[in-house]
Amino acid sequence: MSDVTVGDLEAAIRNVPDFPQPGIQFKDITPVLGDARLFAGAIDLMASRHADAGIDACVGIDARGFIFAAAAAKQLGTGFVPVRKKG
Repeated sequence: MSDVTVGDLEAAIRNVPDFPQPGIQFKDITPVLGDARLFAGAIDLMASRHADAGIDACVGIDARGFIFAAAAAKQLGTGFVPVRKKG
């Protein structure tokens, strides 16, 4: 288990105001992805919450969801199911 906290992850995620359009607050997760300790910690936090739930597969929704769900699936020893948004 990692020493990474939810607070560590929140501090690393950048807010990009008005992107891709006015009024949208884009969450830039690349600082988490670029830091091995934070990325591993994020996966540990997600997977540990569900380790005893009898999960058959982890589902990741488009782009960023693929990254985290695939890593969580590997850690949990389950399958990974990618889901695309319409369009």
